[in-house]
Amino acid sequence: MDMVKSVNVAELHRMRAAGEKIACLTCYDASFALIEDRAGVDFVLVGDSLGMVIHGRSTTTAVTVDDIVYHCRAIKDSLKRAYLVADLPFLSYATRERALDASQRLMQEGGAKMVKLEGGREQADIVEYLSVRGVPVCAHLGLQPQLIHKLGAFKVQGRDEAAASAMARDARLLEEAGADCLLLECVPADLGRRITEAATVPVIGIGAGAGVDGQMLVLQDILNISPMVTVGRSPRFVQNFMAQASDIETAVAAYVQAVKSGAYPAVEHCF
Repeated sequence: MDMVKSVNVAELHRMRAAGEKIACLTCYDASFALIEDRAGVDFVLVGDSLGMVIHGRSTTTAVTVDDIVYHCRAIKDSLKRAYLVADLPFLSYATRERALDASQRLMQEGGAKMVKLEGGREQADIVEYLSVRGVPVCAHLGLQPQLIHKLGAFKVQGRDEAAASAMARDARLLEEAGADCLLLECVPADLGRRITEAATVPVIGIGAGAGVDGQMLVLQDILNISPMVTVGRSPRFVQNFMAQASDIETAVAAYVQAVKSGAYPAVEHCF
């Protein structure tokens, strides 16, 4: 029986170099993890989005390290191929020591292979501190949901040239600090392409246009069952893959195929 080759950082870099799009989805339980793994999802994120789509809260800020560890443990054994990434929750990386402690828990107790944190140049020291200690890091730029109480609303970031240039500089600084991957959320498609072309690490987009190396969506959004969808506030970049699917596994496989072929995101999903 052939052994399934697991995705790792080197494989993500190979995919970028080969021009193969990286298909990413959130996941929070074993049943969906099995479906995503079979469907060919490359990169599975236990995101603090669980605070909204699983816990029913209006923001992600109440999610704890315990919550993320719990959901990582729930899915890790169901993933034979996909790469498991975990969010560092709000304020869990406010200092280098807290970031290292939280990362240790997510990786040792939860089984995560990489951690993701939000922020720009102000997080470069944290990224470097984790990276040199063997913690793979995905740096999250653009819309940062953990800052919702400062931002006031979930909205597109980097629309003007000054903000776009600052984000591009932050991306470079985070990569230089040791980030193994970048995630861009809710930025104009031109900026997503600009940052991707300048980067040497994989760049994943969620509402960042088609010019990035891979796409991320929240699982409940593509299945048309998230709280945002049910109240008619679905983000522009979301596509309902259940609309033409006979079952959930078909919908997830259709998402993966759409990402791989470049059919998703289409123009209507971009800013």
